[in-house]
Amino acid sequence: MLEGIFGNASAEKVLLYLEQYGDGYATAIARNFDGLTLHMAQRQLERFERAGAIVSSLSGRTRVYTWNARYPFHKELRALLGKALGALPAAERKRYFSERRRPRRAGKPR
Repeated sequence: MLEGIFGNASAEKVLLYLEQYGDGYATAIARNFDGLTLHMAQRQLERFERAGAIVSSLSGRTRVYTWNARYPFHKELRALLGKALGALPAAERKRYFSERRRPRRAGKPR
């Protein structure tokens, strides 16, 4: 959907993942999408970090990427990605963006 704007499909996937979850690391992003290798995800994350759109920090040995609130087009970029997430077909949204990010409450029935 947005690959024409961002240059390729891997860039679109990385940004949509960050928009959906707020942060992420290369292995989790690559594992989430079909056809996205770890190297491709790392390359896109490095590219967006060089551009200033995202920032990274180390959490143990893992480099975690998140949005850079100081980026001049931060709000506009996130608004565009939010619209793109909303426009995804329900099946695709469920397939790629339904991962649980929090543990289940103790004692909650399944």
